[in-house]
Amino acid sequence: MVPLLLVLLLVLILFGAGFAVKILWWVAIAVLILWLIGFVARPKGSSGRWYRW
Repeated sequence: MVPLLLVLLLVLILFGAGFAVKILWWVAIAVLILWLIGFVARPKGSSGRWYRW
């Protein structure tokens, strides 16, 4: 019974980690698209940076 519970726990952890990694990939893609849009659509008269850091 204990090995079965350990296997089920391992499957649950791996499924949760895979789901979190998939969400992080989508977030990374969204940030990359926003960065590219900001890079292309930056103002012409500025110093070249479109962000305010």
